[in-house]
Amino acid sequence: MTAPLGSPAAEAIADILARELGRMADQLRAYQDEEAIWALDGTIRNSAGTLAAHGAGNILHFVGAVLGGTEYERNREAEFSGEWIPRTELIRHLDEASRVVHAVLPGMTEDELEAPFPELPDRYAGASTYWFLTHLTSHLSWHLGQMDYNRRILAERGTPEV
Repeated sequence: MTAPLGSPAAEAIADILARELGRMADQLRAYQDEEAIWALDGTIRNSAGTLAAHGAGNILHFVGAVLGGTEYERNREAEFSGEWIPRTELIRHLDEASRVVHAVLPGMTEDELEAPFPELPDRYAGASTYWFLTHLTSHLSWHLGQMDYNRRILAERGTPEV
């Protein structure tokens, strides 16, 4: 008996999530001064560090722990605490999330994608796994865009570390 082939849709989602996680790491590397990763200015309410911590935490929890059965324990409040985390650690978490998506998602079948996602925030109750993975992908991309604009706005405003 051969193992079932994974869904092309799950493979595509894994590829896009891994790409966006890598781009988040690239955004962190683009800061000349590590402290600027945590800079807030004017209407910028989430720093690049916060967005990276949240992006990695989201994927490590929903893809890793919920779908993949990893032992990752999420602390969502800490993701938004603004507490300084070294750039290398943030990048390590993003890389770990990328490894998790490639370990978990490509083997998912169409039936697994069509099934309800096992653990959803109440506002998404009843959503299929495919729908929720698509949501996670667009949510991550949205935060990636915020990181890019945050860095550019800080640079334009003359934040010397950017």
